[in-house]
Amino acid sequence: MPKIIYIDHSDQRYELDVPVGKTIMEGAVENAVPGVDGDCGGQCSCATCHVYIEPQFAHLLPEKSRVEEEMLELAVEVNEDSRLGCRLQIDETYEGIVVHTPESQF
Repeated sequence: MPKIIYIDHSDQRYELDVPVGKTIMEGAVENAVPGVDGDCGGQCSCATCHVYIEPQFAHLLPEKSRVEEEMLELAVEVNEDSRLGCRLQIDETYEGIVVHTPESQF
């Protein structure tokens, strides 16, 4: 299982082993990481799984789909590192990826 490092808005660090096939959002929600709600359950229809991926890991991620880009327009404090955690399915290459969570999804 890849270790995913989540850092919440207060700099609390969560190093979690998340099974391959789960998403960044599922790893956060299932382990009660603050800042990720996942209200729609991963259907890419709410943007409450908005996270920031540290830039050095961007090459591991799939390109943003049109739907993800549209949903990110609804998120708060979006920047170039913003992604929707529900769109990022974990595989072995995600070992050690660092994900920051926003203070609020609203």
